[in-house]
Amino acid sequence: MISFTGEELIMFKKISEAADSLQIPVRLIGGFVRDKILNREDKDIDIVCLGDGIRLAKETAALFDPKPPVSFFKNFGTAQIKIVSDSGSPVNIEFVGARKESYQSQSRKPEVESATFEEDIMRRDFTINTLAVDLDKNNFGALIDPLNGLKDITNKIIRTPLDPDQTFIDDPLRMMRAIRFATQLQFLIDPSTFQSIKRNANRIKIVSGERVIDEINKMVLAEKPSVGFKLMFDSGLLAIIFPQMTALAGTEFIDGLGHKDNFYHTLQVLDNISVHTKNLWLRWAAIMHDIAKPVTKNFEKGTGWTFHGHEVVGGRMVSKIFTQLKLPLNENMRFVRKMVELHLRPISLTKENITDSAVRRLLVDAGDDLESLMMLCKADITSKNKQKVQRYLANFEWVEKRLKEVEEADNLRNWQPPITGEIIMKEFGLPPSKEVGKIKTAVREAILDGIIPNKYEEAFQYMKKVAAEMGIAKTNQM
Repeated sequence: MISFTGEELIMFKKISEAADSLQIPVRLIGGFVRDKILNREDKDIDIVCLGDGIRLAKETAALFDPKPPVSFFKNFGTAQIKIVSDSGSPVNIEFVGARKESYQSQSRKPEVESATFEEDIMRRDFTINTLAVDLDKNNFGALIDPLNGLKDITNKIIRTPLDPDQTFIDDPLRMMRAIRFATQLQFLIDPSTFQSIKRNANRIKIVSGERVIDEINKMVLAEKPSVGFKLMFDSGLLAIIFPQMTALAGTEFIDGLGHKDNFYHTLQVLDNISVHTKNLWLRWAAIMHDIAKPVTKNFEKGTGWTFHGHEVVGGRMVSKIFTQLKLPLNENMRFVRKMVELHLRPISLTKENITDSAVRRLLVDAGDDLESLMMLCKADITSKNKQKVQRYLANFEWVEKRLKEVEEADNLRNWQPPITGEIIMKEFGLPPSKEVGKIKTAVREAILDGIIPNKYEEAFQYMKKVAAEMGIAKTNQM
């Protein structure tokens, strides 16, 4: 018998009471049961009954005070109620009648019909998700495990209840779910199950991009996200979903000179940064930071392999990849692009005789994202040479000190030049034009280069000097 909290016990007793009043058998099943065994928190509860799930949801909702509303989806025969736990967290309870499904070869829309509990369990994705708890009044709390799901949880194995080919042909998204569970739970995928994923990888093409990226994002947020990307790579799924990342793999040698495998380097950077942040988009920046290396790779005689401009080209690739993967084209995409474009800048500041001007420019360009950028740069150190790693880290500490000193002196974080285009146009009677842009840029560069201080009056006078050199006179104002 699984041990529930007092609050959970009250909740399941109410479901049991509602089912008893309707005279229908009912069970708690799936991920919530699995996570209780693993001592993982889960706020999504699946209830399956022999009968009308929507009717059971309404009957259950009536027993809560205040009565929660029921959201039901008649086409799918499912219903959901949301309650708030004592801790204030939302709890989602979904109700459905036991069912079995059959699929057409090119569709994920199943033909559904009523079924027994046993048939319902067999249609589920993995044995670790087939465990159930009886909520019937006379057998309340009994664990039901017909497919040895508990044994697979104990042995940390992911396998399918049916022949894996049938499972993945029926619902190709389950291939992604297998890899996601392996990543989140740190389980192994049963060899025959993984071989089936490799055989059926091409079927992922019929699944919507939104469903696929939802699974990938869950992998990215895992404790060690590299596990998921390695499994996607080895199975062939990554080449279909995210070929730009697959292109990072491999090494090449000319004249005895080779470059590192940028795929495995990227995975290490991703794991490194995941130790320090749960920010999904900073983790995506780690995934994307070297994404343009395959298209910028070049061998130079006497120098070796170069990837000149990969940060600039990579920045341009971000929006295309976000569109391809169905990631949001919003400020999160712009943040990832910014991190990709700037990720080489801090290391350039470790060179001798670096100017305050270069430090100011990084402060201005990074703005409030400076700490995120520095975190990415530190994660980018993947050498196996411990002395080399310590030397790089010491360099970054020095850079951070310089950044702090210049920031305190000049106050340039999220800086906007004191002279705007509107001020220039008003002063000289100019329309929007290249001349306005040249004057504005000259003032900005003078401040960043330390020629003039970051103050309005000095910037205004410098603006007039630049305009005069360009032959632009002050307009006559009434």
